[in-house]
Amino acid sequence: MLDIFLKTVPFFCLIALGYGAAKSRFFSEEASASLTKFVFYFALSAMLFRFSANLRFDEIFEPRLAAAYLWGTAFTWGLGMAVAFLRGLDLSTASIEAQCAAIGNTGFLGVPMLALLLGQEAVGPIILILSIDLIVFSSLLTLMVTGAREGRMHLGILRKLLAGLLKNPMIVSIGLGLMVSASGLGVPETANSFLTTLGNAATPGALFAIGASLASKSAERVQIAVWLSFAKLILHPLFVGLGVYIFFPIDAYRAAVAVSAAALPVAGNVFILAQHYGIAPQRVSAAILISTAVSILTVSAVIATVTGWID
Repeated sequence: MLDIFLKTVPFFCLIALGYGAAKSRFFSEEASASLTKFVFYFALSAMLFRFSANLRFDEIFEPRLAAAYLWGTAFTWGLGMAVAFLRGLDLSTASIEAQCAAIGNTGFLGVPMLALLLGQEAVGPIILILSIDLIVFSSLLTLMVTGAREGRMHLGILRKLLAGLLKNPMIVSIGLGLMVSASGLGVPETANSFLTTLGNAATPGALFAIGASLASKSAERVQIAVWLSFAKLILHPLFVGLGVYIFFPIDAYRAAVAVSAAALPVAGNVFILAQHYGIAPQRVSAAILISTAVSILTVSAVIATVTGWID
């Protein structure tokens, strides 16, 4: 585990650097927002497009992996909802807590970190997992919250949902990349060089942006945030592990990638959604802060465990 821990330390040091820069006001909130926008719309999108365009579809889509990850994530999501309902929360707030419990920072942290720690072969499974998070569970949250507020489901909600997916640069870049891959045309060398150069900014930029965003987070509603962090860092990888090793067994390498991705801390976009809908942003903020801080130990432990099972 020490070897894995030492490999993850630089990633979390970049997060800490961003946190310190923003907390000291050397990096303003406006600068942090601009950096996040650059990473989201340009650097990370270039990285995802290049990965998708240079991979075959069967290197990304593995039905049993998709089923196992869906099962584990849905089970965690449902457990988050159940605990929230037992505490007497309404459907909208319960949905936000479920999202905290089950959706990790796969885009900004998982793609760059796991690709380097587990090898380039991990990229295909990571893209599949990211797509499931964005398309299935972000859509589920939107449907739950909107349906609860309007009291019914209608076509207008589905139109808004589709429009939201089409405006997400990560979804668009993955989709366009897969279209290029399926066409068999490939990516010209000059374009690949450009995408590589731009995409290389995603790793340091994304990690710095994560840290900078954490500086504005507060640790209110700590008890609830601790539960949500526990669900995300421990229960989610446990349930996904049951999926990939027992219910829908797959090869040990892809199973290790899936469980490692499930061990990532709460995704920053959950806070964006909570803030957008005005639903419990403080507890989401605290869950992101706590889970990210603790994940330096738990992520290393999970990766060390599952990689030890690879033949």
